[in-house]
Amino acid sequence: MIDLEYINYKILRDIAEKAGTAIMEVYAEKDFSGITDFKADDSPLTLADKRSHEIINAALLQAFPEIPVLSEEGRDIAYQERKNWNQFWLVDPLDGTKEFINRNGEFTVNIALVENGLPVLGIIYVPVTKVFYFGKKGVEAFKESEKGKEPLKTTHKKENLKAVGSRSHAAPEEKEFLEKLHIKEVVSTGSSLKFCRVAEGKADVYFRHGPTMEWDTAAGQAIVEAAGGVVLDVAKNSFSYNKQSLRNGSFYCLNQKTLIWF
Repeated sequence: MIDLEYINYKILRDIAEKAGTAIMEVYAEKDFSGITDFKADDSPLTLADKRSHEIINAALLQAFPEIPVLSEEGRDIAYQERKNWNQFWLVDPLDGTKEFINRNGEFTVNIALVENGLPVLGIIYVPVTKVFYFGKKGVEAFKESEKGKEPLKTTHKKENLKAVGSRSHAAPEEKEFLEKLHIKEVVSTGSSLKFCRVAEGKADVYFRHGPTMEWDTAAGQAIVEAAGGVVLDVAKNSFSYNKQSLRNGSFYCLNQKTLIWF
């Protein structure tokens, strides 16, 4: 297992950026009708997903040949093969394909490093704005844009909280939860950017009711927790990764652990 200390941000930044460039080439097409099909669960799959996956998968294996890769577009690795992985990359090559197809710019490239079932490093890249979010457990969390790097830190508010919610998904249970915390302000955001908003202190709470997949949450969880927040399942336990089923249940993303006593 490679020591986390030796995982270089610049290498991951370059990989995510190359994937983002490939995504933007597809995004520039005037007509998506010939490059969009549907997955088994009816969520859209684009040529951009596939190209991003190929770039990230090849680059990670070249840079870190000792670390296996589990990607949304390469999800069919048998559990018997991966169950003993102590360390692996967990990748969503294009998170927010609905946002991509709707051309609202709120889609991301997500790369996480998982160790012993927990995400310890994450990078999220926003190709449209060319902004990077990065977090490494116990070391640092920062945002990099054309303005340079700035540290990420969650708020420690317990009152007058602001929530971020999904642009493409919503459920009555989410509304009930927000009412319980007396939250009146909710900002709709696509993809893993919801985690980023909590990590940078622009929101305090993100509650997702209903299933997600492990690659949807790993990079965001790593960044939020490196910035001082926490991601918990509805039983208020830490998420675990590399399960036999790669499906997550409902979860809370909070600006601090003390908010679990809602």
